[in-house]
Amino acid sequence: MADNTRIEQFRKMATDDPGNALGHFSLGRELLNAGRADEAVGSFERVIEIDPNLSRAYHLLGTALLKLDRRDAAVERLTAGLKVAHSRGDVLPKNEMTGMLKDLGAPVPELSTQRQAAEVGEGQVLCKRCGRVASKLPRQPMRNDFGKEVYENICADCWREAIGHGTKVINELRLPMNDPQASKMWDQHIREFLNLV
Repeated sequence: MADNTRIEQFRKMATDDPGNALGHFSLGRELLNAGRADEAVGSFERVIEIDPNLSRAYHLLGTALLKLDRRDAAVERLTAGLKVAHSRGDVLPKNEMTGMLKDLGAPVPELSTQRQAAEVGEGQVLCKRCGRVASKLPRQPMRNDFGKEVYENICADCWREAIGHGTKVINELRLPMNDPQASKMWDQHIREFLNLV
């Protein structure tokens, strides 16, 4: 069950800055976790309105709509999200939405598969964030299991984007990084951003 304090924290963030996609996304996720799918739908719809390229929002919106027995609306949003995830190279949300559409017996859109399987050379990685073979980080960004996971699965460009995203998370959520709960929240946001969930 989600923590009401966190729901209110994210609600305040979304209310104080209505154009903050991160605030609305976080609020929607917490509401969905709390079993409040009807409220979560509004938050995820707002995220897509602000930033239609956040494929994870379509996935969670589809999940919330299914909990409300709104199958047709869920299929519509999952189909749109699948196309967004494919175009952005967001592998994990793409796979999850494909699986959901198949489970629902809904048609899965034909997506161009022009990407050929590229060989991963020395100093390169097949990135789980962008789906490309690209330059690897020169070394693990952190000396823990998560750092190793990033080093083995994320390209240098996506890691730079993740650092920028992480800074935004810290600033917008006012996270005190010496607090273990704040660190856990930061990790969750970064994992989702990098498709490592």
